[in-house]
Amino acid sequence: MSINRAELQSAISDLDLAGRPVCIHSSMKSFGDQVEGGAQAILDCFLENGCTVMVFSATGGKYKIKPPLNMRPARNGVDYDEMDRQEYGKPEIYSLDCNDISKEGMGLIPYTLLQMPARRRGRNPLHPFAAVGPLAEELIEGQSAQDVWAPFRKLCELDGRVLLMGVNLDRATILHYAEQVAGREPFARWANDPQGNPILCRMGGCSRGFNHFADCVKSIENDRLVGKSLWRCFAAAKLVEQCANAMRENPQISHCGNSDCIRCDDAVAGGPILE
Repeated sequence: MSINRAELQSAISDLDLAGRPVCIHSSMKSFGDQVEGGAQAILDCFLENGCTVMVFSATGGKYKIKPPLNMRPARNGVDYDEMDRQEYGKPEIYSLDCNDISKEGMGLIPYTLLQMPARRRGRNPLHPFAAVGPLAEELIEGQSAQDVWAPFRKLCELDGRVLLMGVNLDRATILHYAEQVAGREPFARWANDPQGNPILCRMGGCSRGFNHFADCVKSIENDRLVGKSLWRCFAAAKLVEQCANAMRENPQISHCGNSDCIRCDDAVAGGPILE
């Protein structure tokens, strides 16, 4: 049995999302049954309710370049020797109107949102955000190569929501912003600026340990089942505050548990050391 517009409308109403900016992390497979109209119908339903939809739209590594010798901070969650052994294609220049995205990694909703003519996209070549709706420009305009989490800062200021649509906290990219609020430096990777010069681009690290925050955010979570998809909704500012406080009290809470995970080790230690 398919999921129709009325069911989507009811969920948006029950979770008090109408008129709000909402960052969506999603799995279309989680619905179990087919959604009438697919990902586009979901986006349209949010927009019809006055929402602004924001998504994480990582470019899938197309614009990454080899780390320049003079841009290699310590404690950066990476083995530079291993990166030097990798093969790199011809460097390309990122532009705001490109639709490059890892469809498999990001999902169908972010992929579909990028095809919409009115969407706005951020200025970080590796980890851009994208948004559509009345507050899209306001959410996205502050993002840069260095200020990767600016859209989340603005989402919190606007009393926005984070909606996990059939996925768990390990897909909640905003918890990387919570790491920054807790005092950790975002990791650095590399791309070319519009003039073709190498620049540092900030980004997140390992998120496999983020499910460890489930107990400390349960009190601020609102749930709604749509088909077989569990929608978990959080006030963005409260989610960041709760998780940042948890990391200050117990820095290891975000660690994935893999003893070989250099990204988690370096994140827990405070992130890259920049001159």
